[in-house]
Amino acid sequence: MSDAVLVTGAFGLVGSATVRQLAATGRRVVATDLETPATQKAAAGLPAGVQVRWADLTDPAAVEKLAAEVSPAAVIHLAAVIPPLCYAKPHLAYKVNVGATANLVKALEAHPNPARLVQASSIAVYGPRNPHHITDVLTAQTPVNPYDNYGKHKVEAEGIVRASSLDWVILRLGGVLTTEPNLGMDPNLIFFEGVLPADGRLQTVDVRDVAFAFAAATTADVVGQTLLIGGDDTHRLRQSDIGQSTAAAMGLVGALPAGRKGDPNDDAGWFATDWMDSATAQQVLAHQHYSWPDMLAETADKVGWKRYIFRMIAPLAREYLKRQSPYYGQPPGYGNPWEAVRRKWGAPENDGKVS
Repeated sequence: MSDAVLVTGAFGLVGSATVRQLAATGRRVVATDLETPATQKAAAGLPAGVQVRWADLTDPAAVEKLAAEVSPAAVIHLAAVIPPLCYAKPHLAYKVNVGATANLVKALEAHPNPARLVQASSIAVYGPRNPHHITDVLTAQTPVNPYDNYGKHKVEAEGIVRASSLDWVILRLGGVLTTEPNLGMDPNLIFFEGVLPADGRLQTVDVRDVAFAFAAATTADVVGQTLLIGGDDTHRLRQSDIGQSTAAAMGLVGALPAGRKGDPNDDAGWFATDWMDSATAQQVLAHQHYSWPDMLAETADKVGWKRYIFRMIAPLAREYLKRQSPYYGQPPGYGNPWEAVRRKWGAPENDGKVS
């Protein structure tokens, strides 16, 4: 066995940060992902010494070859199809989120010196969380109750990992954010953000802290544990606070129109987010380095002088974003994320299994 850490989904938001974190601490890193023009471009900017291996993890033979040739000491499994794409392409999402996990577990179990597997999961496993009726925070012991296909996929993938003979760690992620300004947002993501109840609770976390947690989990004394990865208590926010505060930090003050609040009397009409116990993971991984105020200050600093220009165009941006809202032109009322997803992409509960 080599001392390499294999990172799947290595060119996504979390994957890229995790590869950089591992490389910065001197670990030998093998990054794997599907080969596309976008991932090829991302690979060109990798830290020195990082090795790239292109692989389709839904192909069992490709996974066996990858595991045999890399012979990693640890695998950080991040490859996934996440919302909202998982709603539009449920069959692909199931193949990646569940099938690829099964392929990876089988290939690692067959190795004479099996790697430690650090599995990326999500608080989506808990399903809708009505903050008017739920006052406690999420813990690893909170019963799972997934509603959408993504939550169901993550529950099934966790089951595959737990049933394996591998040394495993499961990290359930909160709302992962970056301080890198991004004005070229996908209209699908703008729409999706707009369907989330404005008063829903979400614990955010800087992507660099998530990367630190994954890197630490490859060696820390946490085998067999399920940990919730969020920022410190300053990251306990309401959904509308996140976008509006971030936009204001960029100079786009008031650019984001207020979203719709959730129905206090409809427990199913909320998204699968909430505040969490992040202290338990912090005790063993020591991953929390960036508070929410830190992130806002860094965002403002990175935008720099452009903030003055953005402040002037904020009213135009607000008008554009208002028209992108899933509720634009509809009579007043409460928001329901699942109804909006169903209209736009299809049934969010379609798990994508081929019967």
